[in-house]
Amino acid sequence: MADHDLPHLDEPVPAAMGPEQYTAAHTRRWADTVASYDGYVFVTPEYNHSYPGVLKNAIDYLYTEWHHKSAGFVGYGLNGGARAVEHLRLVLAEVHVADVRDQVGLHCFAEFDADGEVRPAGNQVDVLHRMLDEVTAWGGALATLRQR
Repeated sequence: MADHDLPHLDEPVPAAMGPEQYTAAHTRRWADTVASYDGYVFVTPEYNHSYPGVLKNAIDYLYTEWHHKSAGFVGYGLNGGARAVEHLRLVLAEVHVADVRDQVGLHCFAEFDADGEVRPAGNQVDVLHRMLDEVTAWGGALATLRQR
């Protein structure tokens, strides 16, 4: 997302109306990027029991480009980003993204050192590998649906 300087959603019609309705060059570039992947790993902090608005904005820009893709999650915050990920799962279901069960949850006080470096607990690396394997497998399995 950092490579796409998306303003607040500025398309005149909802993305569900179809990509042919996109009017802005930044929307078409974002659509091309999202469409080019089979799956995604969302890394998000948790703020006030949810994920940041800029992420919601980026998701809302598109619709069909998200369809039949897989997603995994790495959350971080006081509760390991669990509530942010829970909200993300609900929104991504609406745009037909298949989320995998395993998620990495990094706790601010336990898994980050004084310099802000991540120091994951012993099982987090195993969970990350399982999640990545599932995102890859589901992304491939959903290819048939994407080709319809």
